[in-house]
Amino acid sequence: MSDDVGKLKLRLEEAFRVATKLYQKRGFQRRIGFGRKPALVNVDLANAWTRPGNPFTCDDIDNQIIPGVQQLLRACRENNHLVVHVTTCYQITDREDPYTDMGLWHHKIPVEAVNQSNTELWAIDSRIAPISGEHVLIKKQASAFHGTYLASYLRSAGVDTILVTGVTATACVRETICDGLADGFRPIAVKECIGDRIPGAVDWNLFDIDAKFGDVVPVKQCVDYLNTVNMRND
Repeated sequence: MSDDVGKLKLRLEEAFRVATKLYQKRGFQRRIGFGRKPALVNVDLANAWTRPGNPFTCDDIDNQIIPGVQQLLRACRENNHLVVHVTTCYQITDREDPYTDMGLWHHKIPVEAVNQSNTELWAIDSRIAPISGEHVLIKKQASAFHGTYLASYLRSAGVDTILVTGVTATACVRETICDGLADGFRPIAVKECIGDRIPGAVDWNLFDIDAKFGDVVPVKQCVDYLNTVNMRND
């Protein structure tokens, strides 16, 4: 960690201490808690985001996010919990084509880099690859819920709690958590399994999510929940 990043983290921690007092005084930072039926939703942990050399490459993938997600996957698979792997790609990446499935997003970010024909880019990282029975969902916008069948898929399986991991904290993870709450699910942001590209982005967004839209919970506590929730429901 560079000196500048370290100083930024210290400033953010101080800001969070002050903001926490204000939020709690006004009734924010309540707990939504775990429900009875979880699903793991991994957002954009595909090669375009997890491997070096791409416009969307994120930080802390190898040392923190992938190992944490591997723990969550192990717990889900051992306990028969639903897993959804979410990725993003586009069929028409010509920015001049009025019928592109990129919508207007390409006016802000280089989504044209993830063309559906290049399957390696939008494939889920092999270190956390789906196994038989795990669903891969392709989205076009930031949220895994917007314009997709994710909500109905989860409801049909009886899911009431979504453990969300992935990238980025500022966009696709955050939007998925916000929409998940709006659609009636209990969002749990797995603290060590969410990343971004810009220093401070993860810290700030997790603080804000925890205050308003979901619970930010350490990966160990999430794994413990996944390993015990079935017994509690018996």
